[in-house]
Amino acid sequence: MHLKVLLPFQIFVEKTQVQRIVVETLEGSFGLLEHRLDCVAALVPGILIYQSAGEGEVFVAVDDGVLVKTGADVLISVRRAVSGTDLGRLRDVVEKEFSTLDDQERSARLATAKLETNFLSRFAAFQHG
Repeated sequence: MHLKVLLPFQIFVEKTQVQRIVVETLEGSFGLLEHRLDCVAALVPGILIYQSAGEGEVFVAVDDGVLVKTGADVLISVRRAVSGTDLGRLRDVVEKEFSTLDDQERSARLATAKLETNFLSRFAAFQHG
């Protein structure tokens, strides 16, 4: 398979002759072999594992994203990614950094929703008054 991991502004990983890929989705771990049917999957923060003949198993901590498999091409688009050989350290990155930013994003979205609600309430009161 041909694997490409994309970040918003760069290609993080591009590998050919990948034998298998394992990602984490909302439904749990999801494995891909070359002859699997084409598919699309939403990814959650977790550990991406891919294996190639030259490198063996490679671990990459990834944030939310999407995976698209068409033929032998697997395209993964995520907001952030960190590679490494220490699986425990990568799991910590996922739990601390990616989850913390998700909490911050939720807080920002909640604040934005409150502002929008206040604006709409005042706008409606202004139109009726």
